[in-house]
Amino acid sequence: MRAFHAAPAAMSHPHDHDDPRYPVRKSDAEWRAQLDPMQYQVARHAATERAFTGRFWDHWESGQYRCVGCGTVLFESETKFDAGCGWPSYHTAAGAEVIERVVDKSHGMVRVEVRCRSCGSHLGHVFPDGPEPTGERYCINSAAIDFAPNDSGETRL
Repeated sequence: MRAFHAAPAAMSHPHDHDDPRYPVRKSDAEWRAQLDPMQYQVARHAATERAFTGRFWDHWESGQYRCVGCGTVLFESETKFDAGCGWPSYHTAAGAEVIERVVDKSHGMVRVEVRCRSCGSHLGHVFPDGPEPTGERYCINSAAIDFAPNDSGETRL
């Protein structure tokens, strides 16, 4: 197993999803109006959708995966891979500045939660068991992301 190389400076301590440090801020009523019930529970309350039920776990079109809360581009389709876990998995984020890593000690374990750095929406978790070039696996809830296809409409195999 590879060692997990998350830079200590990049890791945040637990804080609310509506913390004032996020540039995109909305009231709870605005979040509820914008998101469907599953998206709201996942993105704003760190719920998890059941494995193999989300619309993007087996989705291979070419394009970008964006935050449902604010539209920030989080992942490119070229970084998506089949981890066999039932959630969309990516080895690299669209940029270091778009993802926040937060220590998550819930459910009797220590994990690294990933959030949208713009709006604080919970996306999922990152694990040290992914493929090269990073060795990381961003395990993301479909309910936390939207998809924007490339103009060509290609499907990756």
